[in-house]
This record gives sequence, C-alpha cells and structure tokens, in this order.
Amino acid sequence: MAGLDFPSTYQNWEATDNLDLFQAPVVKLESNPKGHICRHLSQEARGCSYLVLWLDCDREGENICYEVIECTGFNENEVGRKILRARFSSVTEKDILEALENLVKPNKAEALAVDARQEIDLKVGVAFTRFQTRYFQGKYGNLDSRIISYGPCQTPTLGFCVQRCMQIMTFKPEKFWYFSPYIIKDGYELQLEWDRNRVFDFDVAAMFQKLVLDQNILEVTGVSKNEENKSRPCGLNTVNLLKVASSALALGPHVAMQLAERLYTQGFISYPRTESTAYPASFDFRNVLGAQQNNPIWGNHIRSLLTDGFHKPRMGSDAGDHPPITPMRAATEEMLGNDAWRLYQYICQHFIGTVSPDCKYTRTKVEFTSGGERFHCVGLHVSTKGFTSIMPWLAVTEKNLPQFTKGEKINILKMDLQEGSTTPPDYLSESELISLMEKHGIGTDASIPVHINNICERNYVQVNSGRRLVPTALGTTLIRGYQSIDADLCLPDIRSFIEHQITMVAKGKADHSHVVQHVLQQFTQKFSYFVKKIENMDALFEAQFSTLAESGRLLSKCGKCTRYMKFISTQPARLYCTSCEEVYNLPQNGSIKLYKEFACPLDGFELVLFSMSGSDGKSFPLCPYCYNSPPFEGITTLFGSIKLGNSGKLGKGAGMPCFLCPHPTCRHSMITQGVCACPECSGTLILDPVSAPKWRLYCNICNCMVSLPQGAHRISTTSNRCPDCDSLIIEVDFNKKTTPLSDGATLYSGCILCDELLHSLIEMKHGKSFFSRGRGRGRSRGRGGRGRARGGSKNDDPKMSFRDF
Repeated sequence: MAGLDFPSTYQNWEATDNLDLFQAPVVKLESNPKGHICRHLSQEARGCSYLVLWLDCDREGENICYEVIECTGFNENEVGRKILRARFSSVTEKDILEALENLVKPNKAEALAVDARQEIDLKVGVAFTRFQTRYFQGKYGNLDSRIISYGPCQTPTLGFCVQRCMQIMTFKPEKFWYFSPYIIKDGYELQLEWDRNRVFDFDVAAMFQKLVLDQNILEVTGVSKNEENKSRPCGLNTVNLLKVASSALALGPHVAMQLAERLYTQGFISYPRTESTAYPASFDFRNVLGAQQNNPIWGNHIRSLLTDGFHKPRMGSDAGDHPPITPMRAATEEMLGNDAWRLYQYICQHFIGTVSPDCKYTRTKVEFTSGGERFHCVGLHVSTKGFTSIMPWLAVTEKNLPQFTKGEKINILKMDLQEGSTTPPDYLSESELISLMEKHGIGTDASIPVHINNICERNYVQVNSGRRLVPTALGTTLIRGYQSIDADLCLPDIRSFIEHQITMVAKGKADHSHVVQHVLQQFTQKFSYFVKKIENMDALFEAQFSTLAESGRLLSKCGKCTRYMKFISTQPARLYCTSCEEVYNLPQNGSIKLYKEFACPLDGFELVLFSMSGSDGKSFPLCPYCYNSPPFEGITTLFGSIKLGNSGKLGKGAGMPCFLCPHPTCRHSMITQGVCACPECSGTLILDPVSAPKWRLYCNICNCMVSLPQGAHRISTTSNRCPDCDSLIIEVDFNKKTTPLSDGATLYSGCILCDELLHSLIEMKHGKSFFSRGRGRGRSRGRGGRGRARGGSKNDDPKMSFRDF
C-alpha cells in the first residue's frame, strides 16, 4: 500500500552527496496516490469502535496492518476502540469463519522487521546505483540511457549466475576412458556397468581392458534383492512451487507467482507465500480431497483414497507461517486459462501425492568379476505405484533382468574401449538459482521472484529457451567489477547476516533501530572504499563497452579459460580476456608481442615480451597474471627503485615481470636467467633473451647494461655456477666465421667474470663502476678449446670494459 522513499530534498541526483543518503531520513508514501486509499480508509473508520485487519499473514502483511492503523488514525487508547488481527491461509468460508472466531493482536515486531529491510535496501541500493550510474553514463555510448543498478539482494543473485558462467568459461575438459561388457542372457541384452566408472589414463584403461579380455568370461559374484520405497512428497511451499513452475512448466518465477496470487484471490488455492512443508494437525484433508473427487483427471484416484483411506503426509518443516499450498476449490481449464490451469493442476497433483501411498519396488543388483575388475547391472520392478500414479513424472522406470545364480559364468560378446571427455556445467537454471537463494538467505519466498525478474529486466542476464540464465556482458562486467574492489558486495554472506538480524527483529530479540544503524554503518564504509577504487571497475567497463575491445587484436592465451586475450594498444596498454572479464595491465611506452608461446608454470598464462623503444631498450618477458598479482611476497617492494630507461614505465598496477621472479626452475625467471650481481646496485644482471645478434645483460633494477660477445649464434645460461664467484656459467655458440676459438670451434662456456676469454669479450655500456675486487683468473669450461679473442683485445676499444676494474 505504501512505499519507502527519501524526502524531496534528497531526490536531486546532482545536488545530493551519495554518502549523505546513508543517514538521510525516509518517508512512507502511498504507492498509488491517485487511488486516495488512505483518505478512503480514514473516512470509513469514522465512528467505528473496532478495526479488524484482514491482511496477508506474513511479515509484509503485518507491516501493512500498521500502515492501515496509521491511515485510519485508530487509537486503541481511546475508550471503546480496539484493534484486532485476523489470521487465515485461504479465502474459503471455513478459514474465514475460523479466523473471525480467533482474532489476535497485530505483531509490531514483524512490522518493524519489514521497515528495517526496506530502509537498508533503499539507502544502500540508491547510494550505489546513483554513484555508478552517474559515473558510467555518458562515458560509454551504449550505456548512456541505462541505470546501472545495485541491490543488496539483486546483486548477489546476479553473482550466482556469473559465478556459474565463469566456471563454464574456465572449464578445461579432460579425456577419460571406460568400457562396458556386453552380454546376452536368456534373450536379454545387457550392457554392464564398470565399478570404476572411468579412468583418466589411456594406458591404465587399456591395461584393465586387456585383463578382462584375456579372461573373456564374467563370473557372477553376487545377486541381491531389496524392497525399497520412494517416499511421497512433503507439502508444497513457495520455493518448491517456483522451482517446479520453471523447470517443468516453463513458467518464470515472477509469472508463476502472479498466477498463484490470482488463484489465491479467486479462492482456488490457499495462500501461496509460505515456507512450511508440514500440515497442521487440525488440517481437514478429507474435505479438501472431497472437493476434487469429480475431477475427470484425478477423480478416480481421489475416490479410491477416500474409500480405502488416505495416508498421513510426511513430516515436513513447520516455519510457523502458513500451511503448505493446497487446492481449495475445484476448477477447470476453461475457468482458469492455460497457464493458470497448468499451475493449478500441479498444485492439485502434488497435494494428492502427499496423501497417497509410497511407491514400492524391488531392486535387484547382480555383481560380476573378470580379470580382477568388477561390474554390475541393476533391475527394478515396481510392486506399488503409489503416489507416482498421480505424479507420473516421478515414477520409477522398470528394468527387467534374467535370472542369475552366484558362480555362474557368462561369455563376454563385446567390450570396446570408449573415449569420453568431461563437460562443463550448464548455465544456472531458474530452479537452481532459487535453490541457491534459499540456501544463502537471499530474499524471501515473496521477494525471490522479484529479484530474479529484476536482473532479467535490467539486462544483466537473459533467459534462454531452457529457462537457463545467461549473464550479459553488462551483468558479467558488473560482478567482475565488484570482485575487483570488494567481493562482499556481490557475495551472499552479508545479505545472509542482514536477514538473520532482521529475523531477530521480527522475533523481538533485537532492536529495530540498532540493527539498521549497524548495517548502514558497514555499508557506509564499503561505499567510501568503492568510490575510491571505482577505477578498477572502470577498466573493465572500458575494455568491454568502448571501441577498444572491438579494435584489440588477439595476442596470448588466458591461463584461466585458455582462450586468447585481446591486446589493447591504446595507452594505457593492457590485455583483456573477454571470457573471464579480466583486464591485465602491462608496462607502458614500449612494444608487446607474444613470447614464443611459452607459458608460465605457475598459472598457465602465455608469456608476452616487452621491448622498450630505442636501440638500448631492455626486452624482458612477463606473465600477465604474475605481473598484476605477484605470487611471491615482497616482490612489489622492489619496484620503487627499478628503472626502465628514460621513458620506460612499468604501468599502473605493476607487479612482477619474469626478471624478478624467484621461481627456481622456470626457464625465464631471475634464478635461471640471472648471471651475476649488478656492479651498480643490489640488482641482478639478466640475460636479454632476444638481444641477438647484439647479445647483452641488463640489470633488473638500474640502467646498467653489459655487452656480451657480438655476432654469436646463441648465448644461454646453464645450470652450473662458477666455483670462484658463484656467477652463472653461460654457454656461447660463436659464429663459425668469426669464432675466437682455435681450430674453428664454436661452443664455449665459462664465467664472464673469471674466464679470461669471455671477460675480454664483454664491456659495460652503462654504469660507472664494478666490483671493488680485482678480476679472478678462474678456470675455463670451454668445450671447443680456450682459443684467443678475435680482432685483438677489447682493451684497445676506448669504451669502458670490465677489464678496467
């Protein structure tokens, strides 16, 4: 009847500071002012002594009770005036009369719980929605007219859908192998099931297959028969009705709830908003069944129940609100219309099923062995259909087996090794989403359909033909944005806590104002942090919705989803994975290309090679993920002193390129490519992997650069270290025409500091000093002979060399 909103002074988006909304006053306004409901109720209440409130028997109904009391101006303290509440679950004559005879007082605590939820949702939702809408509108053309909304329930609901989508996108299929012996017995053709089900190693599967085929005979090791029951269902509550409506009737939750409410107001079913699956002890099952006994579809089944005796429903859950959803009047399809009839028909069948016998069947399991491997087959024979005769979609499928005796041996006719592959989960169905929302306390039985409908209407998800929820680019980007700033904003945990506190208010165990104040204080802090870090979300929006994402070229594979990421060269340069909705910052003022399809051993991301502009610019590989999220503690603190030349910048959010990685075995890390300590700082001289033919070392912290033997075919590091100075031994493959080695040998290895030949062939191109100690002679590890340096000594060159120190 009334809705909560801000006063007019807070309605101007431009003039209102969003942070002030968390402490702003709120007012209740008529949802339909033109209807003049309050004025009408006030007029009707004049001269009345009793106010009897006939509202829905849930928290929202209780809240409306007090809205009515306020509208009418009814004051119970006045002499001769009394306020009473009628509680009922259906609009049948029996329920109405019973409610009238048992009037009670309205529950103020439950009404305050609704006020608390409404105030929290209003203030949090409006503050975040206004801020992010103003921030993104006008910035991206395809979002100009769209409200970018946030809701404490809506957003975690969307989060479930995006989480499943990310599981699909990042899923990596695995091959598996299996085999099933094929036999014929007494005219029955049987495909046995392997107890191992499947294995993920072809050689192992082939070995098992060979063991069985070598024996080629199955021995029956056991035959067991068990009488089993399939229990009839409990009473039907709102959540289960919505799940069935979506999965079996192809009716969305919002539509299903609208149909159920119409059936209720017309008197065909009981109150459709209930959490209970247990019937009260006083429930009149015979009368409800009697109303349905002339139905042409299930009338015979009901008459049989009334004659032979119906069964007491299973013990369900009593939430203390309303009985399960139950048919109250007979109806036909002509009376209700197609969709309403299908929903009503299910409600009737479910109710009849709750008082029908259990389904009983015999389960026979035959076990076999061959070559040490176990197999089995299962037969089912139904003895009593019970409730499945009225709910045939739950029926047990019969499967007959021939007679087997223990110890019997049977030849295998065929047993091929089959290959399969694991498959990703499907997108969340509405039914699965409702289950997740119920499990995590997101929304109520009344609001769950509203939240799902909201994320559909706001184009955050789209419902496909199988009523599965596929997140849109906007929905995915929003959730990824919240995760990049504060994951709590899209996780169900906080909402679950809020709902728990609100329930405490409803039970009178917590103060309404204290709960609201505490929750809003938490969200105020989160909002302030969100505003400071909005650039994290903006990077995702820019990559997804600007033309940059369209113009970017595919470059390297994402380690999460194995799909190619787009390289966006416009400054700031970055990589963008369209599948995972992730943006990875890169070093700036240089060129980026794929690094020979090498992959990071830590996360599987393909490495890229960054090369600074200029002839003396450094080149180094980096993993996009490690660069943005360093896997080793303390690495990022080194960047304060790193220099990449006159104009080089590591870029926003820089972390760890390969030349700082301490991974002990990665071929690109500082450990395997770092040759020796830098003479100018605390850094390490790293072999530039793509500097051929002008091979060089560069410091991973300062500008120091060392020229290695020029014109060599290949220079690489080895796993050996110099026994004198602990520098990494390098291996040089000299050019055959210009090799300094005797006898035309080309391969040579040694320490650049201690080996006389190698030391004579290197020079420092940047830097002022080297180690204070003198050069050690060391020992050569040349495989092509020691030889002599070609073209004379490097001392003849006027440039500074290592030999000068």
